[in-house]
Amino acid sequence: MRKTNIISRCESIYRQDKFKKDSLMACHQSYILAICHHPGMTQEQLSKHICINKSGVTRHLAFLEEKGYVERRPDANDKRAICVYPTQKMLDIYPEVRTVANEWNTYLTENIAPEELECFFSVLDKIADRAQKYLYEKEDSDK
Repeated sequence: MRKTNIISRCESIYRQDKFKKDSLMACHQSYILAICHHPGMTQEQLSKHICINKSGVTRHLAFLEEKGYVERRPDANDKRAICVYPTQKMLDIYPEVRTVANEWNTYLTENIAPEELECFFSVLDKIADRAQKYLYEKEDSDK
């Protein structure tokens, strides 16, 4: 996991460099990708989707809302739930965010054979699924 953390921190630096002009922090890329891909998801769904605690999601959404990237509205079916929608400003930057993510992935995997990548991604998927299973089980036991 130490190596995974190193990769993640390096990616944050890369993303931060790419989005300085937009006043976005590296952590906002995952929000942009998720919200543009699933407009109208609730803050709770977003929290689960990107594996960030609810208070962190609320704090980052407040920043994104203040900067004009998102709009938050009560859910029509459940007034306690808040739905998150991308603004035009977010939709305009979305292609660039996807490009930056793809560039980083291409850079990292440049010298790795396709069959090695296939095996790596298969194992990585299993590890990610196991990690998320912990979160879901923890959430169920906290109820």
